[in-house]
Amino acid sequence: MWKKINSLFPRGAGLRETALRNVFWLTTGAFVSKVIRAVLIIYAARVLGTEGYGIFSYALSLAAFFTIFSDIGLSPLFTREAVKKPEALKAYFSTTFTLKLIVLSITTLATVTIAPLFTRIPEARALIPLIALLLVFDSLRDFGFSVTHAQNRMDLEALFSVATNVAITGLSLAVLFFKPTPAALAMSYTMGSGIGFLLVFFFIIRQFRNLISHFDRTLVRPILKSAWPFAVMGLFGGFMINIDILFIGWFRSAHELGLYGAAQRPIQLFYLLPALLSAGLFPIISRLVQEKDGWRIRLVTEKSLAAAFLMALPLAAGGIIVARPLLELLFGSVYAEATPAFQLLLSTVLLVFPGALIANTIFAHDAQKAFIASTALGAGANVLFDYLLIPPYGITGSAVATVIALLLTVGTNWIKLRRIVPLAPWPHLPRIAAATLLMSAVTALVAFAGAPVLVNVALSAALYLATLFVLREPLLTAILRRQDPLH
Repeated sequence: MWKKINSLFPRGAGLRETALRNVFWLTTGAFVSKVIRAVLIIYAARVLGTEGYGIFSYALSLAAFFTIFSDIGLSPLFTREAVKKPEALKAYFSTTFTLKLIVLSITTLATVTIAPLFTRIPEARALIPLIALLLVFDSLRDFGFSVTHAQNRMDLEALFSVATNVAITGLSLAVLFFKPTPAALAMSYTMGSGIGFLLVFFFIIRQFRNLISHFDRTLVRPILKSAWPFAVMGLFGGFMINIDILFIGWFRSAHELGLYGAAQRPIQLFYLLPALLSAGLFPIISRLVQEKDGWRIRLVTEKSLAAAFLMALPLAAGGIIVARPLLELLFGSVYAEATPAFQLLLSTVLLVFPGALIANTIFAHDAQKAFIASTALGAGANVLFDYLLIPPYGITGSAVATVIALLLTVGTNWIKLRRIVPLAPWPHLPRIAAATLLMSAVTALVAFAGAPVLVNVALSAALYLATLFVLREPLLTAILRRQDPLH
């Protein structure tokens, strides 16, 4: 079956087949993985309650905050250089992997020794060493995926991702059934992640034997020179991702941590879509940059940005309308308090979806220094508005701070990208906006009538796609007719 699916996207084919193959496998693997993990998250949130789930989420965010330097851009850097210089693949892998181990060791030690000093919640403090190990496994596994990206083997990444999440979910459900505590959840999470790391590790060892012998000292300086902007970006990006939870944990209660953690979960699932699309397109854009094919770079970027809005607009509009019943369906009525924060976070998909593609295109042009200004601006705004808004408004204030920070970050990156590639993605937006408006009106009417939320979601999605088809949206019709949407 695996070979039959791969045969639909033959290797060595054009941009369309390569992009579709990459996105198909990344989407399939991530979707199946997230569905499996969602079963665990929903069960854990229910059996642990808002406070217990909040403690686990807080410890995870606190440890992640201190491991933001664990990669410094080495993974995407290896992918980019491996695509551009395949003859130096082993040297680049050995050198970047060695640097990765050094950086990861330092950040893990800092996490275990310093992070516990930054929490007022004793239960969370006790979980940090174990969660630090979990993040080590995750970080090394993600670095291994840079190899599959460089080789356009997203099918293997999908397989490893699903296997990892099966291990995490299976172990965690079994453990929580007998011992529903945050510590038990952290232990089972770590064990499952370790299994996933071992699978990727054995794959890498089979391809790159004698890793040390390929280490090239002359590559260290250029690698670090290219990577240091990511170290700075990682610092500010870590603020953007984790500072909300840290401020809530400092100023508010574990109960609100649980509410905010639940509100973030569906959003993080939505964020997966642009990440997969950009990851599938990144090797293609990198190759076009290497070939200096400016016209095709512009075409691919414009079409991919239009595709991002095609997904983001209905998700944001429809999600805001059905936010409360969706939260109650997933996590229970006790989490309904998180609805305003959830609705605000849903609006961020309008920024994150195009933002992921914008950032990847900038990186493909080796212009990653631009990220320093954008992430610094966004992180600074996030910290400022979290400090001002969380004490009086709680998790709703935190969500407002996130929206402002992302608006500044993505907006700054967009200005930079327009200087590199002259773009005009807007011709697609009128049809997409019209379909979204019609869908939103029907979604609101169906919700007012009291229909089950899943029925509403299914009807709304079908109406949106049908409207795009009637309006002859080029992106949709190209896919349906098996034409190349990148031409």
